[in-house]
Amino acid sequence: MMQDHNLVRHLFACETMGCATTICSDKTGTLTTNRMTVTAAWFGRDIHIIPGHLPLDEVTKELVCTAIAVNSSYSSDVIITPSAPLEQRGNKTECALLHFVQSSANMDYHSIRQANPEDSFAKVYTFNSSRKSMSTVLRIAGGYRVFCKGAAEIVLAKCSSVLDESGTTYPLTAERFDVISQKVISSMASDGLRTLCVAYRDINTSNGRQDFGDNAQTIDFENENSVVSGLTCLGIFGVEDPVRPEVPKAIRRCQGAGVTVRMVTGDNVETARSIARKCGIIRDGDESLVLEGKEFNRLITDELGNISQMKLDKIWPSLRVLARSTPKDKFTLVEGIINSKATKHREVVAVTGDGTNDAPALKKADVGFAMGIAGTDVAKEASDIILTDDNFISIVKACMWGRNIFDNVSKFLQFQLTVNVAALSVSIISACVLGDTPLKAVPMLWINMIQDTLGSLALATEPPGDALLKRKPYGRKKQIISTTIARNILGQGIYQTVVLLSLLFLGPKYFEIHEIRQIGHVAGDPSVLYTLIFNALVVMTSFNLINARCIHNEANVFTGIFRNIYFPVLWTLMMVTQVLVVEFGGYAFSTTPLSVEQWGISLFFGVGSLLWYHVLRLIPTKRRKMPFLEM
Repeated sequence: MMQDHNLVRHLFACETMGCATTICSDKTGTLTTNRMTVTAAWFGRDIHIIPGHLPLDEVTKELVCTAIAVNSSYSSDVIITPSAPLEQRGNKTECALLHFVQSSANMDYHSIRQANPEDSFAKVYTFNSSRKSMSTVLRIAGGYRVFCKGAAEIVLAKCSSVLDESGTTYPLTAERFDVISQKVISSMASDGLRTLCVAYRDINTSNGRQDFGDNAQTIDFENENSVVSGLTCLGIFGVEDPVRPEVPKAIRRCQGAGVTVRMVTGDNVETARSIARKCGIIRDGDESLVLEGKEFNRLITDELGNISQMKLDKIWPSLRVLARSTPKDKFTLVEGIINSKATKHREVVAVTGDGTNDAPALKKADVGFAMGIAGTDVAKEASDIILTDDNFISIVKACMWGRNIFDNVSKFLQFQLTVNVAALSVSIISACVLGDTPLKAVPMLWINMIQDTLGSLALATEPPGDALLKRKPYGRKKQIISTTIARNILGQGIYQTVVLLSLLFLGPKYFEIHEIRQIGHVAGDPSVLYTLIFNALVVMTSFNLINARCIHNEANVFTGIFRNIYFPVLWTLMMVTQVLVVEFGGYAFSTTPLSVEQWGISLFFGVGSLLWYHVLRLIPTKRRKMPFLEM
């Protein structure tokens, strides 16, 4: 799994992931490439395609670039080299805006930052999931300047005016707010762009007062709502984060495997809807729900504000996208799905997370995936599996490995129990009839220590295949021995028992084996008949190892047999060691060399187990409904 970018922290998560029925995934970096690029910008009048000509006057351009360069984490940086691809360090959204300043606006943001070092800031309101914005307060001559950037509709709601391309300021009325929301923000979001608004405000403290009427000595920077208000909008940017090319196919595979993918993101609802449509999470014409966090909370709470499981059960089965959500919304969704009784079987939920606030949801989920690149240490500690490449397709591979582990254990049990059924039956029946058993202690120890060990290794090393995702999840209470496996165990056990007893009672007559047999041993050299029975059991077991690969009634037992190179190598080793034991084991293994005819008999019955498997396939294992009984 490590080779498939899954760093497993808790082993139980491997098998649990095979039962997953729901995946609640983040968008940025998981479904998308997390390589942000500004592709559209609005500066008070028209939407401009980026890169392209910027019709900004120098004063306005400098103000916009300063707002971006200063009001960003100084650890965010863009490395541009002619001979190498663009390298983004730090927050990818901020890197996209910084790259816009550097390449489209042709201004050096490093110089702006040098002129405004971090220790000169009066106050910084860092970004968090609830406010969805970041603000920085600078000291300027005669007062303070507040820069703010964040989710477009949230920051725009804090603005009272707009600075257009020519440097003219006009008031932001309710009518203009609606027009900007529809024609700018919604238009960009419907194209799958993350919309960000950049704004500023000057607080004039000259003559002992602010320009908004507050006394300079009473400015309370701890009161963010009063400081970050009455802003002037400088521009709205559309940032593109392309969908990973492999994600749509991976989501289709999940849906075909009975796993529902839900996207939980902090983006605008239109952006989230567009990305979900590109990923294949929602399709045109289906009844999938796309909700914002506020609407989601309104629909699932009762009159007292408490979460109602009954109301939640009406929402989550059709919910595919939860936009403008908080970590608390994610936790509520995960907890509600896990506790739900709306489906026949309890849902098994996997969740991705990268932030510190995602830790409760990661802990609550059946399987928590943390981002290895973008994830915080707290998120990684709360997770069960860490995605070292932050890619959704790695989650799909984890699901395949989970199902593969369950299947490989079932295959081994089918193989092991068949040997036990045959050996135990022959030993009991022969002991009761003859007072002796043909399967002596050392040969049986050989079967258990060597043959079964090699067989288990051959089955345990079976790699996951695409067929695993063509079946529905097993469910948490799925029996490891299904009716199909039980039928194969009993059927092959009966076949081997009949063959061995036939050799025991009819072999001396038909194969002209004449021995003087005493209770407990054979007079003289080791018994040829007992060696033939022991050899036939091992050969039938070896060929049944091929049958044991099929636990879902597959028609072709050889499908993908060479995909696991260990299987043919170990199977060949089993046969070679058996030849050596029979031909050269002597008294140590109670064996004697067999003739070519006797080896042919053993191989004949071994191949017969392959044919017998196809006879067993004709026995139905699923209960079929009889229409005439329901009349």
